[in-house]
Amino acid sequence: MSSGTGAASAPAPDPHDSPPALDAPASARPARKSSMFSSLKVRNYRLFFMGQVVSNIGTWMQRIAQDWLVLSLTGSSAAVGITTALQFLPMLLFGLYGGVLVDRLRKRPALLVTQSSMALTAIALAVLTLTGQVQVWHVYVAAFAVGLATVVDNPARQSFVSELVGPGQLQNAVSLNSANFQSARLVGPAVAGLLITGVGTGYAFLFNGLSFIAPLTGLLLMRARELHVVERAPRAKGQLREGVRYVTGRPELIWPIVLVGFVGTFAFNFPVYLSAFADDVFHAGAGAYSMFNTLMAVGSVAGALLAARRGTARLRLLIAAALVFGTLEVVAATTPTLWMFALLMIPLGLFGMTVNVTTNTSIQMSTDPAMRGRVMALYMMVFLGGSPVGAPIVGWITDTYGARVGLAAGGAVAALAAAVIGLILARVGNLRLSVGWHRGHPRVRFVPREQQEALAPAA
Repeated sequence: MSSGTGAASAPAPDPHDSPPALDAPASARPARKSSMFSSLKVRNYRLFFMGQVVSNIGTWMQRIAQDWLVLSLTGSSAAVGITTALQFLPMLLFGLYGGVLVDRLRKRPALLVTQSSMALTAIALAVLTLTGQVQVWHVYVAAFAVGLATVVDNPARQSFVSELVGPGQLQNAVSLNSANFQSARLVGPAVAGLLITGVGTGYAFLFNGLSFIAPLTGLLLMRARELHVVERAPRAKGQLREGVRYVTGRPELIWPIVLVGFVGTFAFNFPVYLSAFADDVFHAGAGAYSMFNTLMAVGSVAGALLAARRGTARLRLLIAAALVFGTLEVVAATTPTLWMFALLMIPLGLFGMTVNVTTNTSIQMSTDPAMRGRVMALYMMVFLGGSPVGAPIVGWITDTYGARVGLAAGGAVAALAAAVIGLILARVGNLRLSVGWHRGHPRVRFVPREQQEALAPAA
């Protein structure tokens, strides 16, 4: 990264001039491998990353404490579900409008506002809990308030990364963000459990509220002159429709979003699947459920770090990872023993994270900077909104036909969606399937149609 204001992020190539090929990187820059932590050399990103380390731990602590508090106040699992739904509802209702706002606003001031509002919400909930005044409707209001802040905070954080590091380091930075979040998933719930059993739920909320001091301090210490300049969208009518048209008119954007919609809705509902396997299939209780989640988090961290070593985000990698991820779920559904099932959680986490990181990076790199907020808002709305929509469906399948059928069905949907969308992208990119041998090993890949026809006579 150069000093000074930095170059603007490169706009996506016009798909009519250069169709999106599965072999082509999402970025127009040359493919290259980077070191695993190369983006941390950028001072502004380093400040952002360190702030997120602390804040993500607090976020995971609040998730656990919030669910436990609602359960202790009501004794109802349905009330816990309502709390989760209220936190996701604003993204489903207003996510696209949040993206329009993000494209108009400067990202750093917007994040200072959203992060501060979430800190105040957590502290208010901590005060109510510690003073013994908390009621379930307080938690509902707090969850909805956090969801409203997320409408702007999520696309702003996602698109701000490109301003911190520029297009050359975007893949690495997005991957490290995912590793950061998944690492906090290993620490946060454990710390929350200790606080809840030791001193009470309120202190977990208090820690989360105070944890926002770290990212707020990082944002304030950043050097504005070192940010990569991105042109903001002017205020105008029809920007929401413009964003939707922009996505639907570009195969390299719409089809990855459709794919992650299927995967998120049907295959990522692990709270439903893993709890059912722990209780109903293996009869091992909460300990096994915790172990499954921990092993999946280990795989997710590994997947994020491996993605950080790649210099590009290829659509063919996304399709392959989604196909393997769905297939692994089908295989896991048939495992006869608890330990075989548990060990499969590691590759499931790895390939699930590969799908997540590759989709995120390829979409950002294929999007014009002025449209990035709206595009990322649509992506996050589909990805985050898929699980609440799909949970009742896969829950009904699991309750009616058993946990094995439920997990296998979710995996089959993901694998089928990956196969179909892979064929669609191959057709759009004028590619054909090539099956052959390379250095004594079978190789299956997509190649340009002209290249295969040129090689056909020689074969």
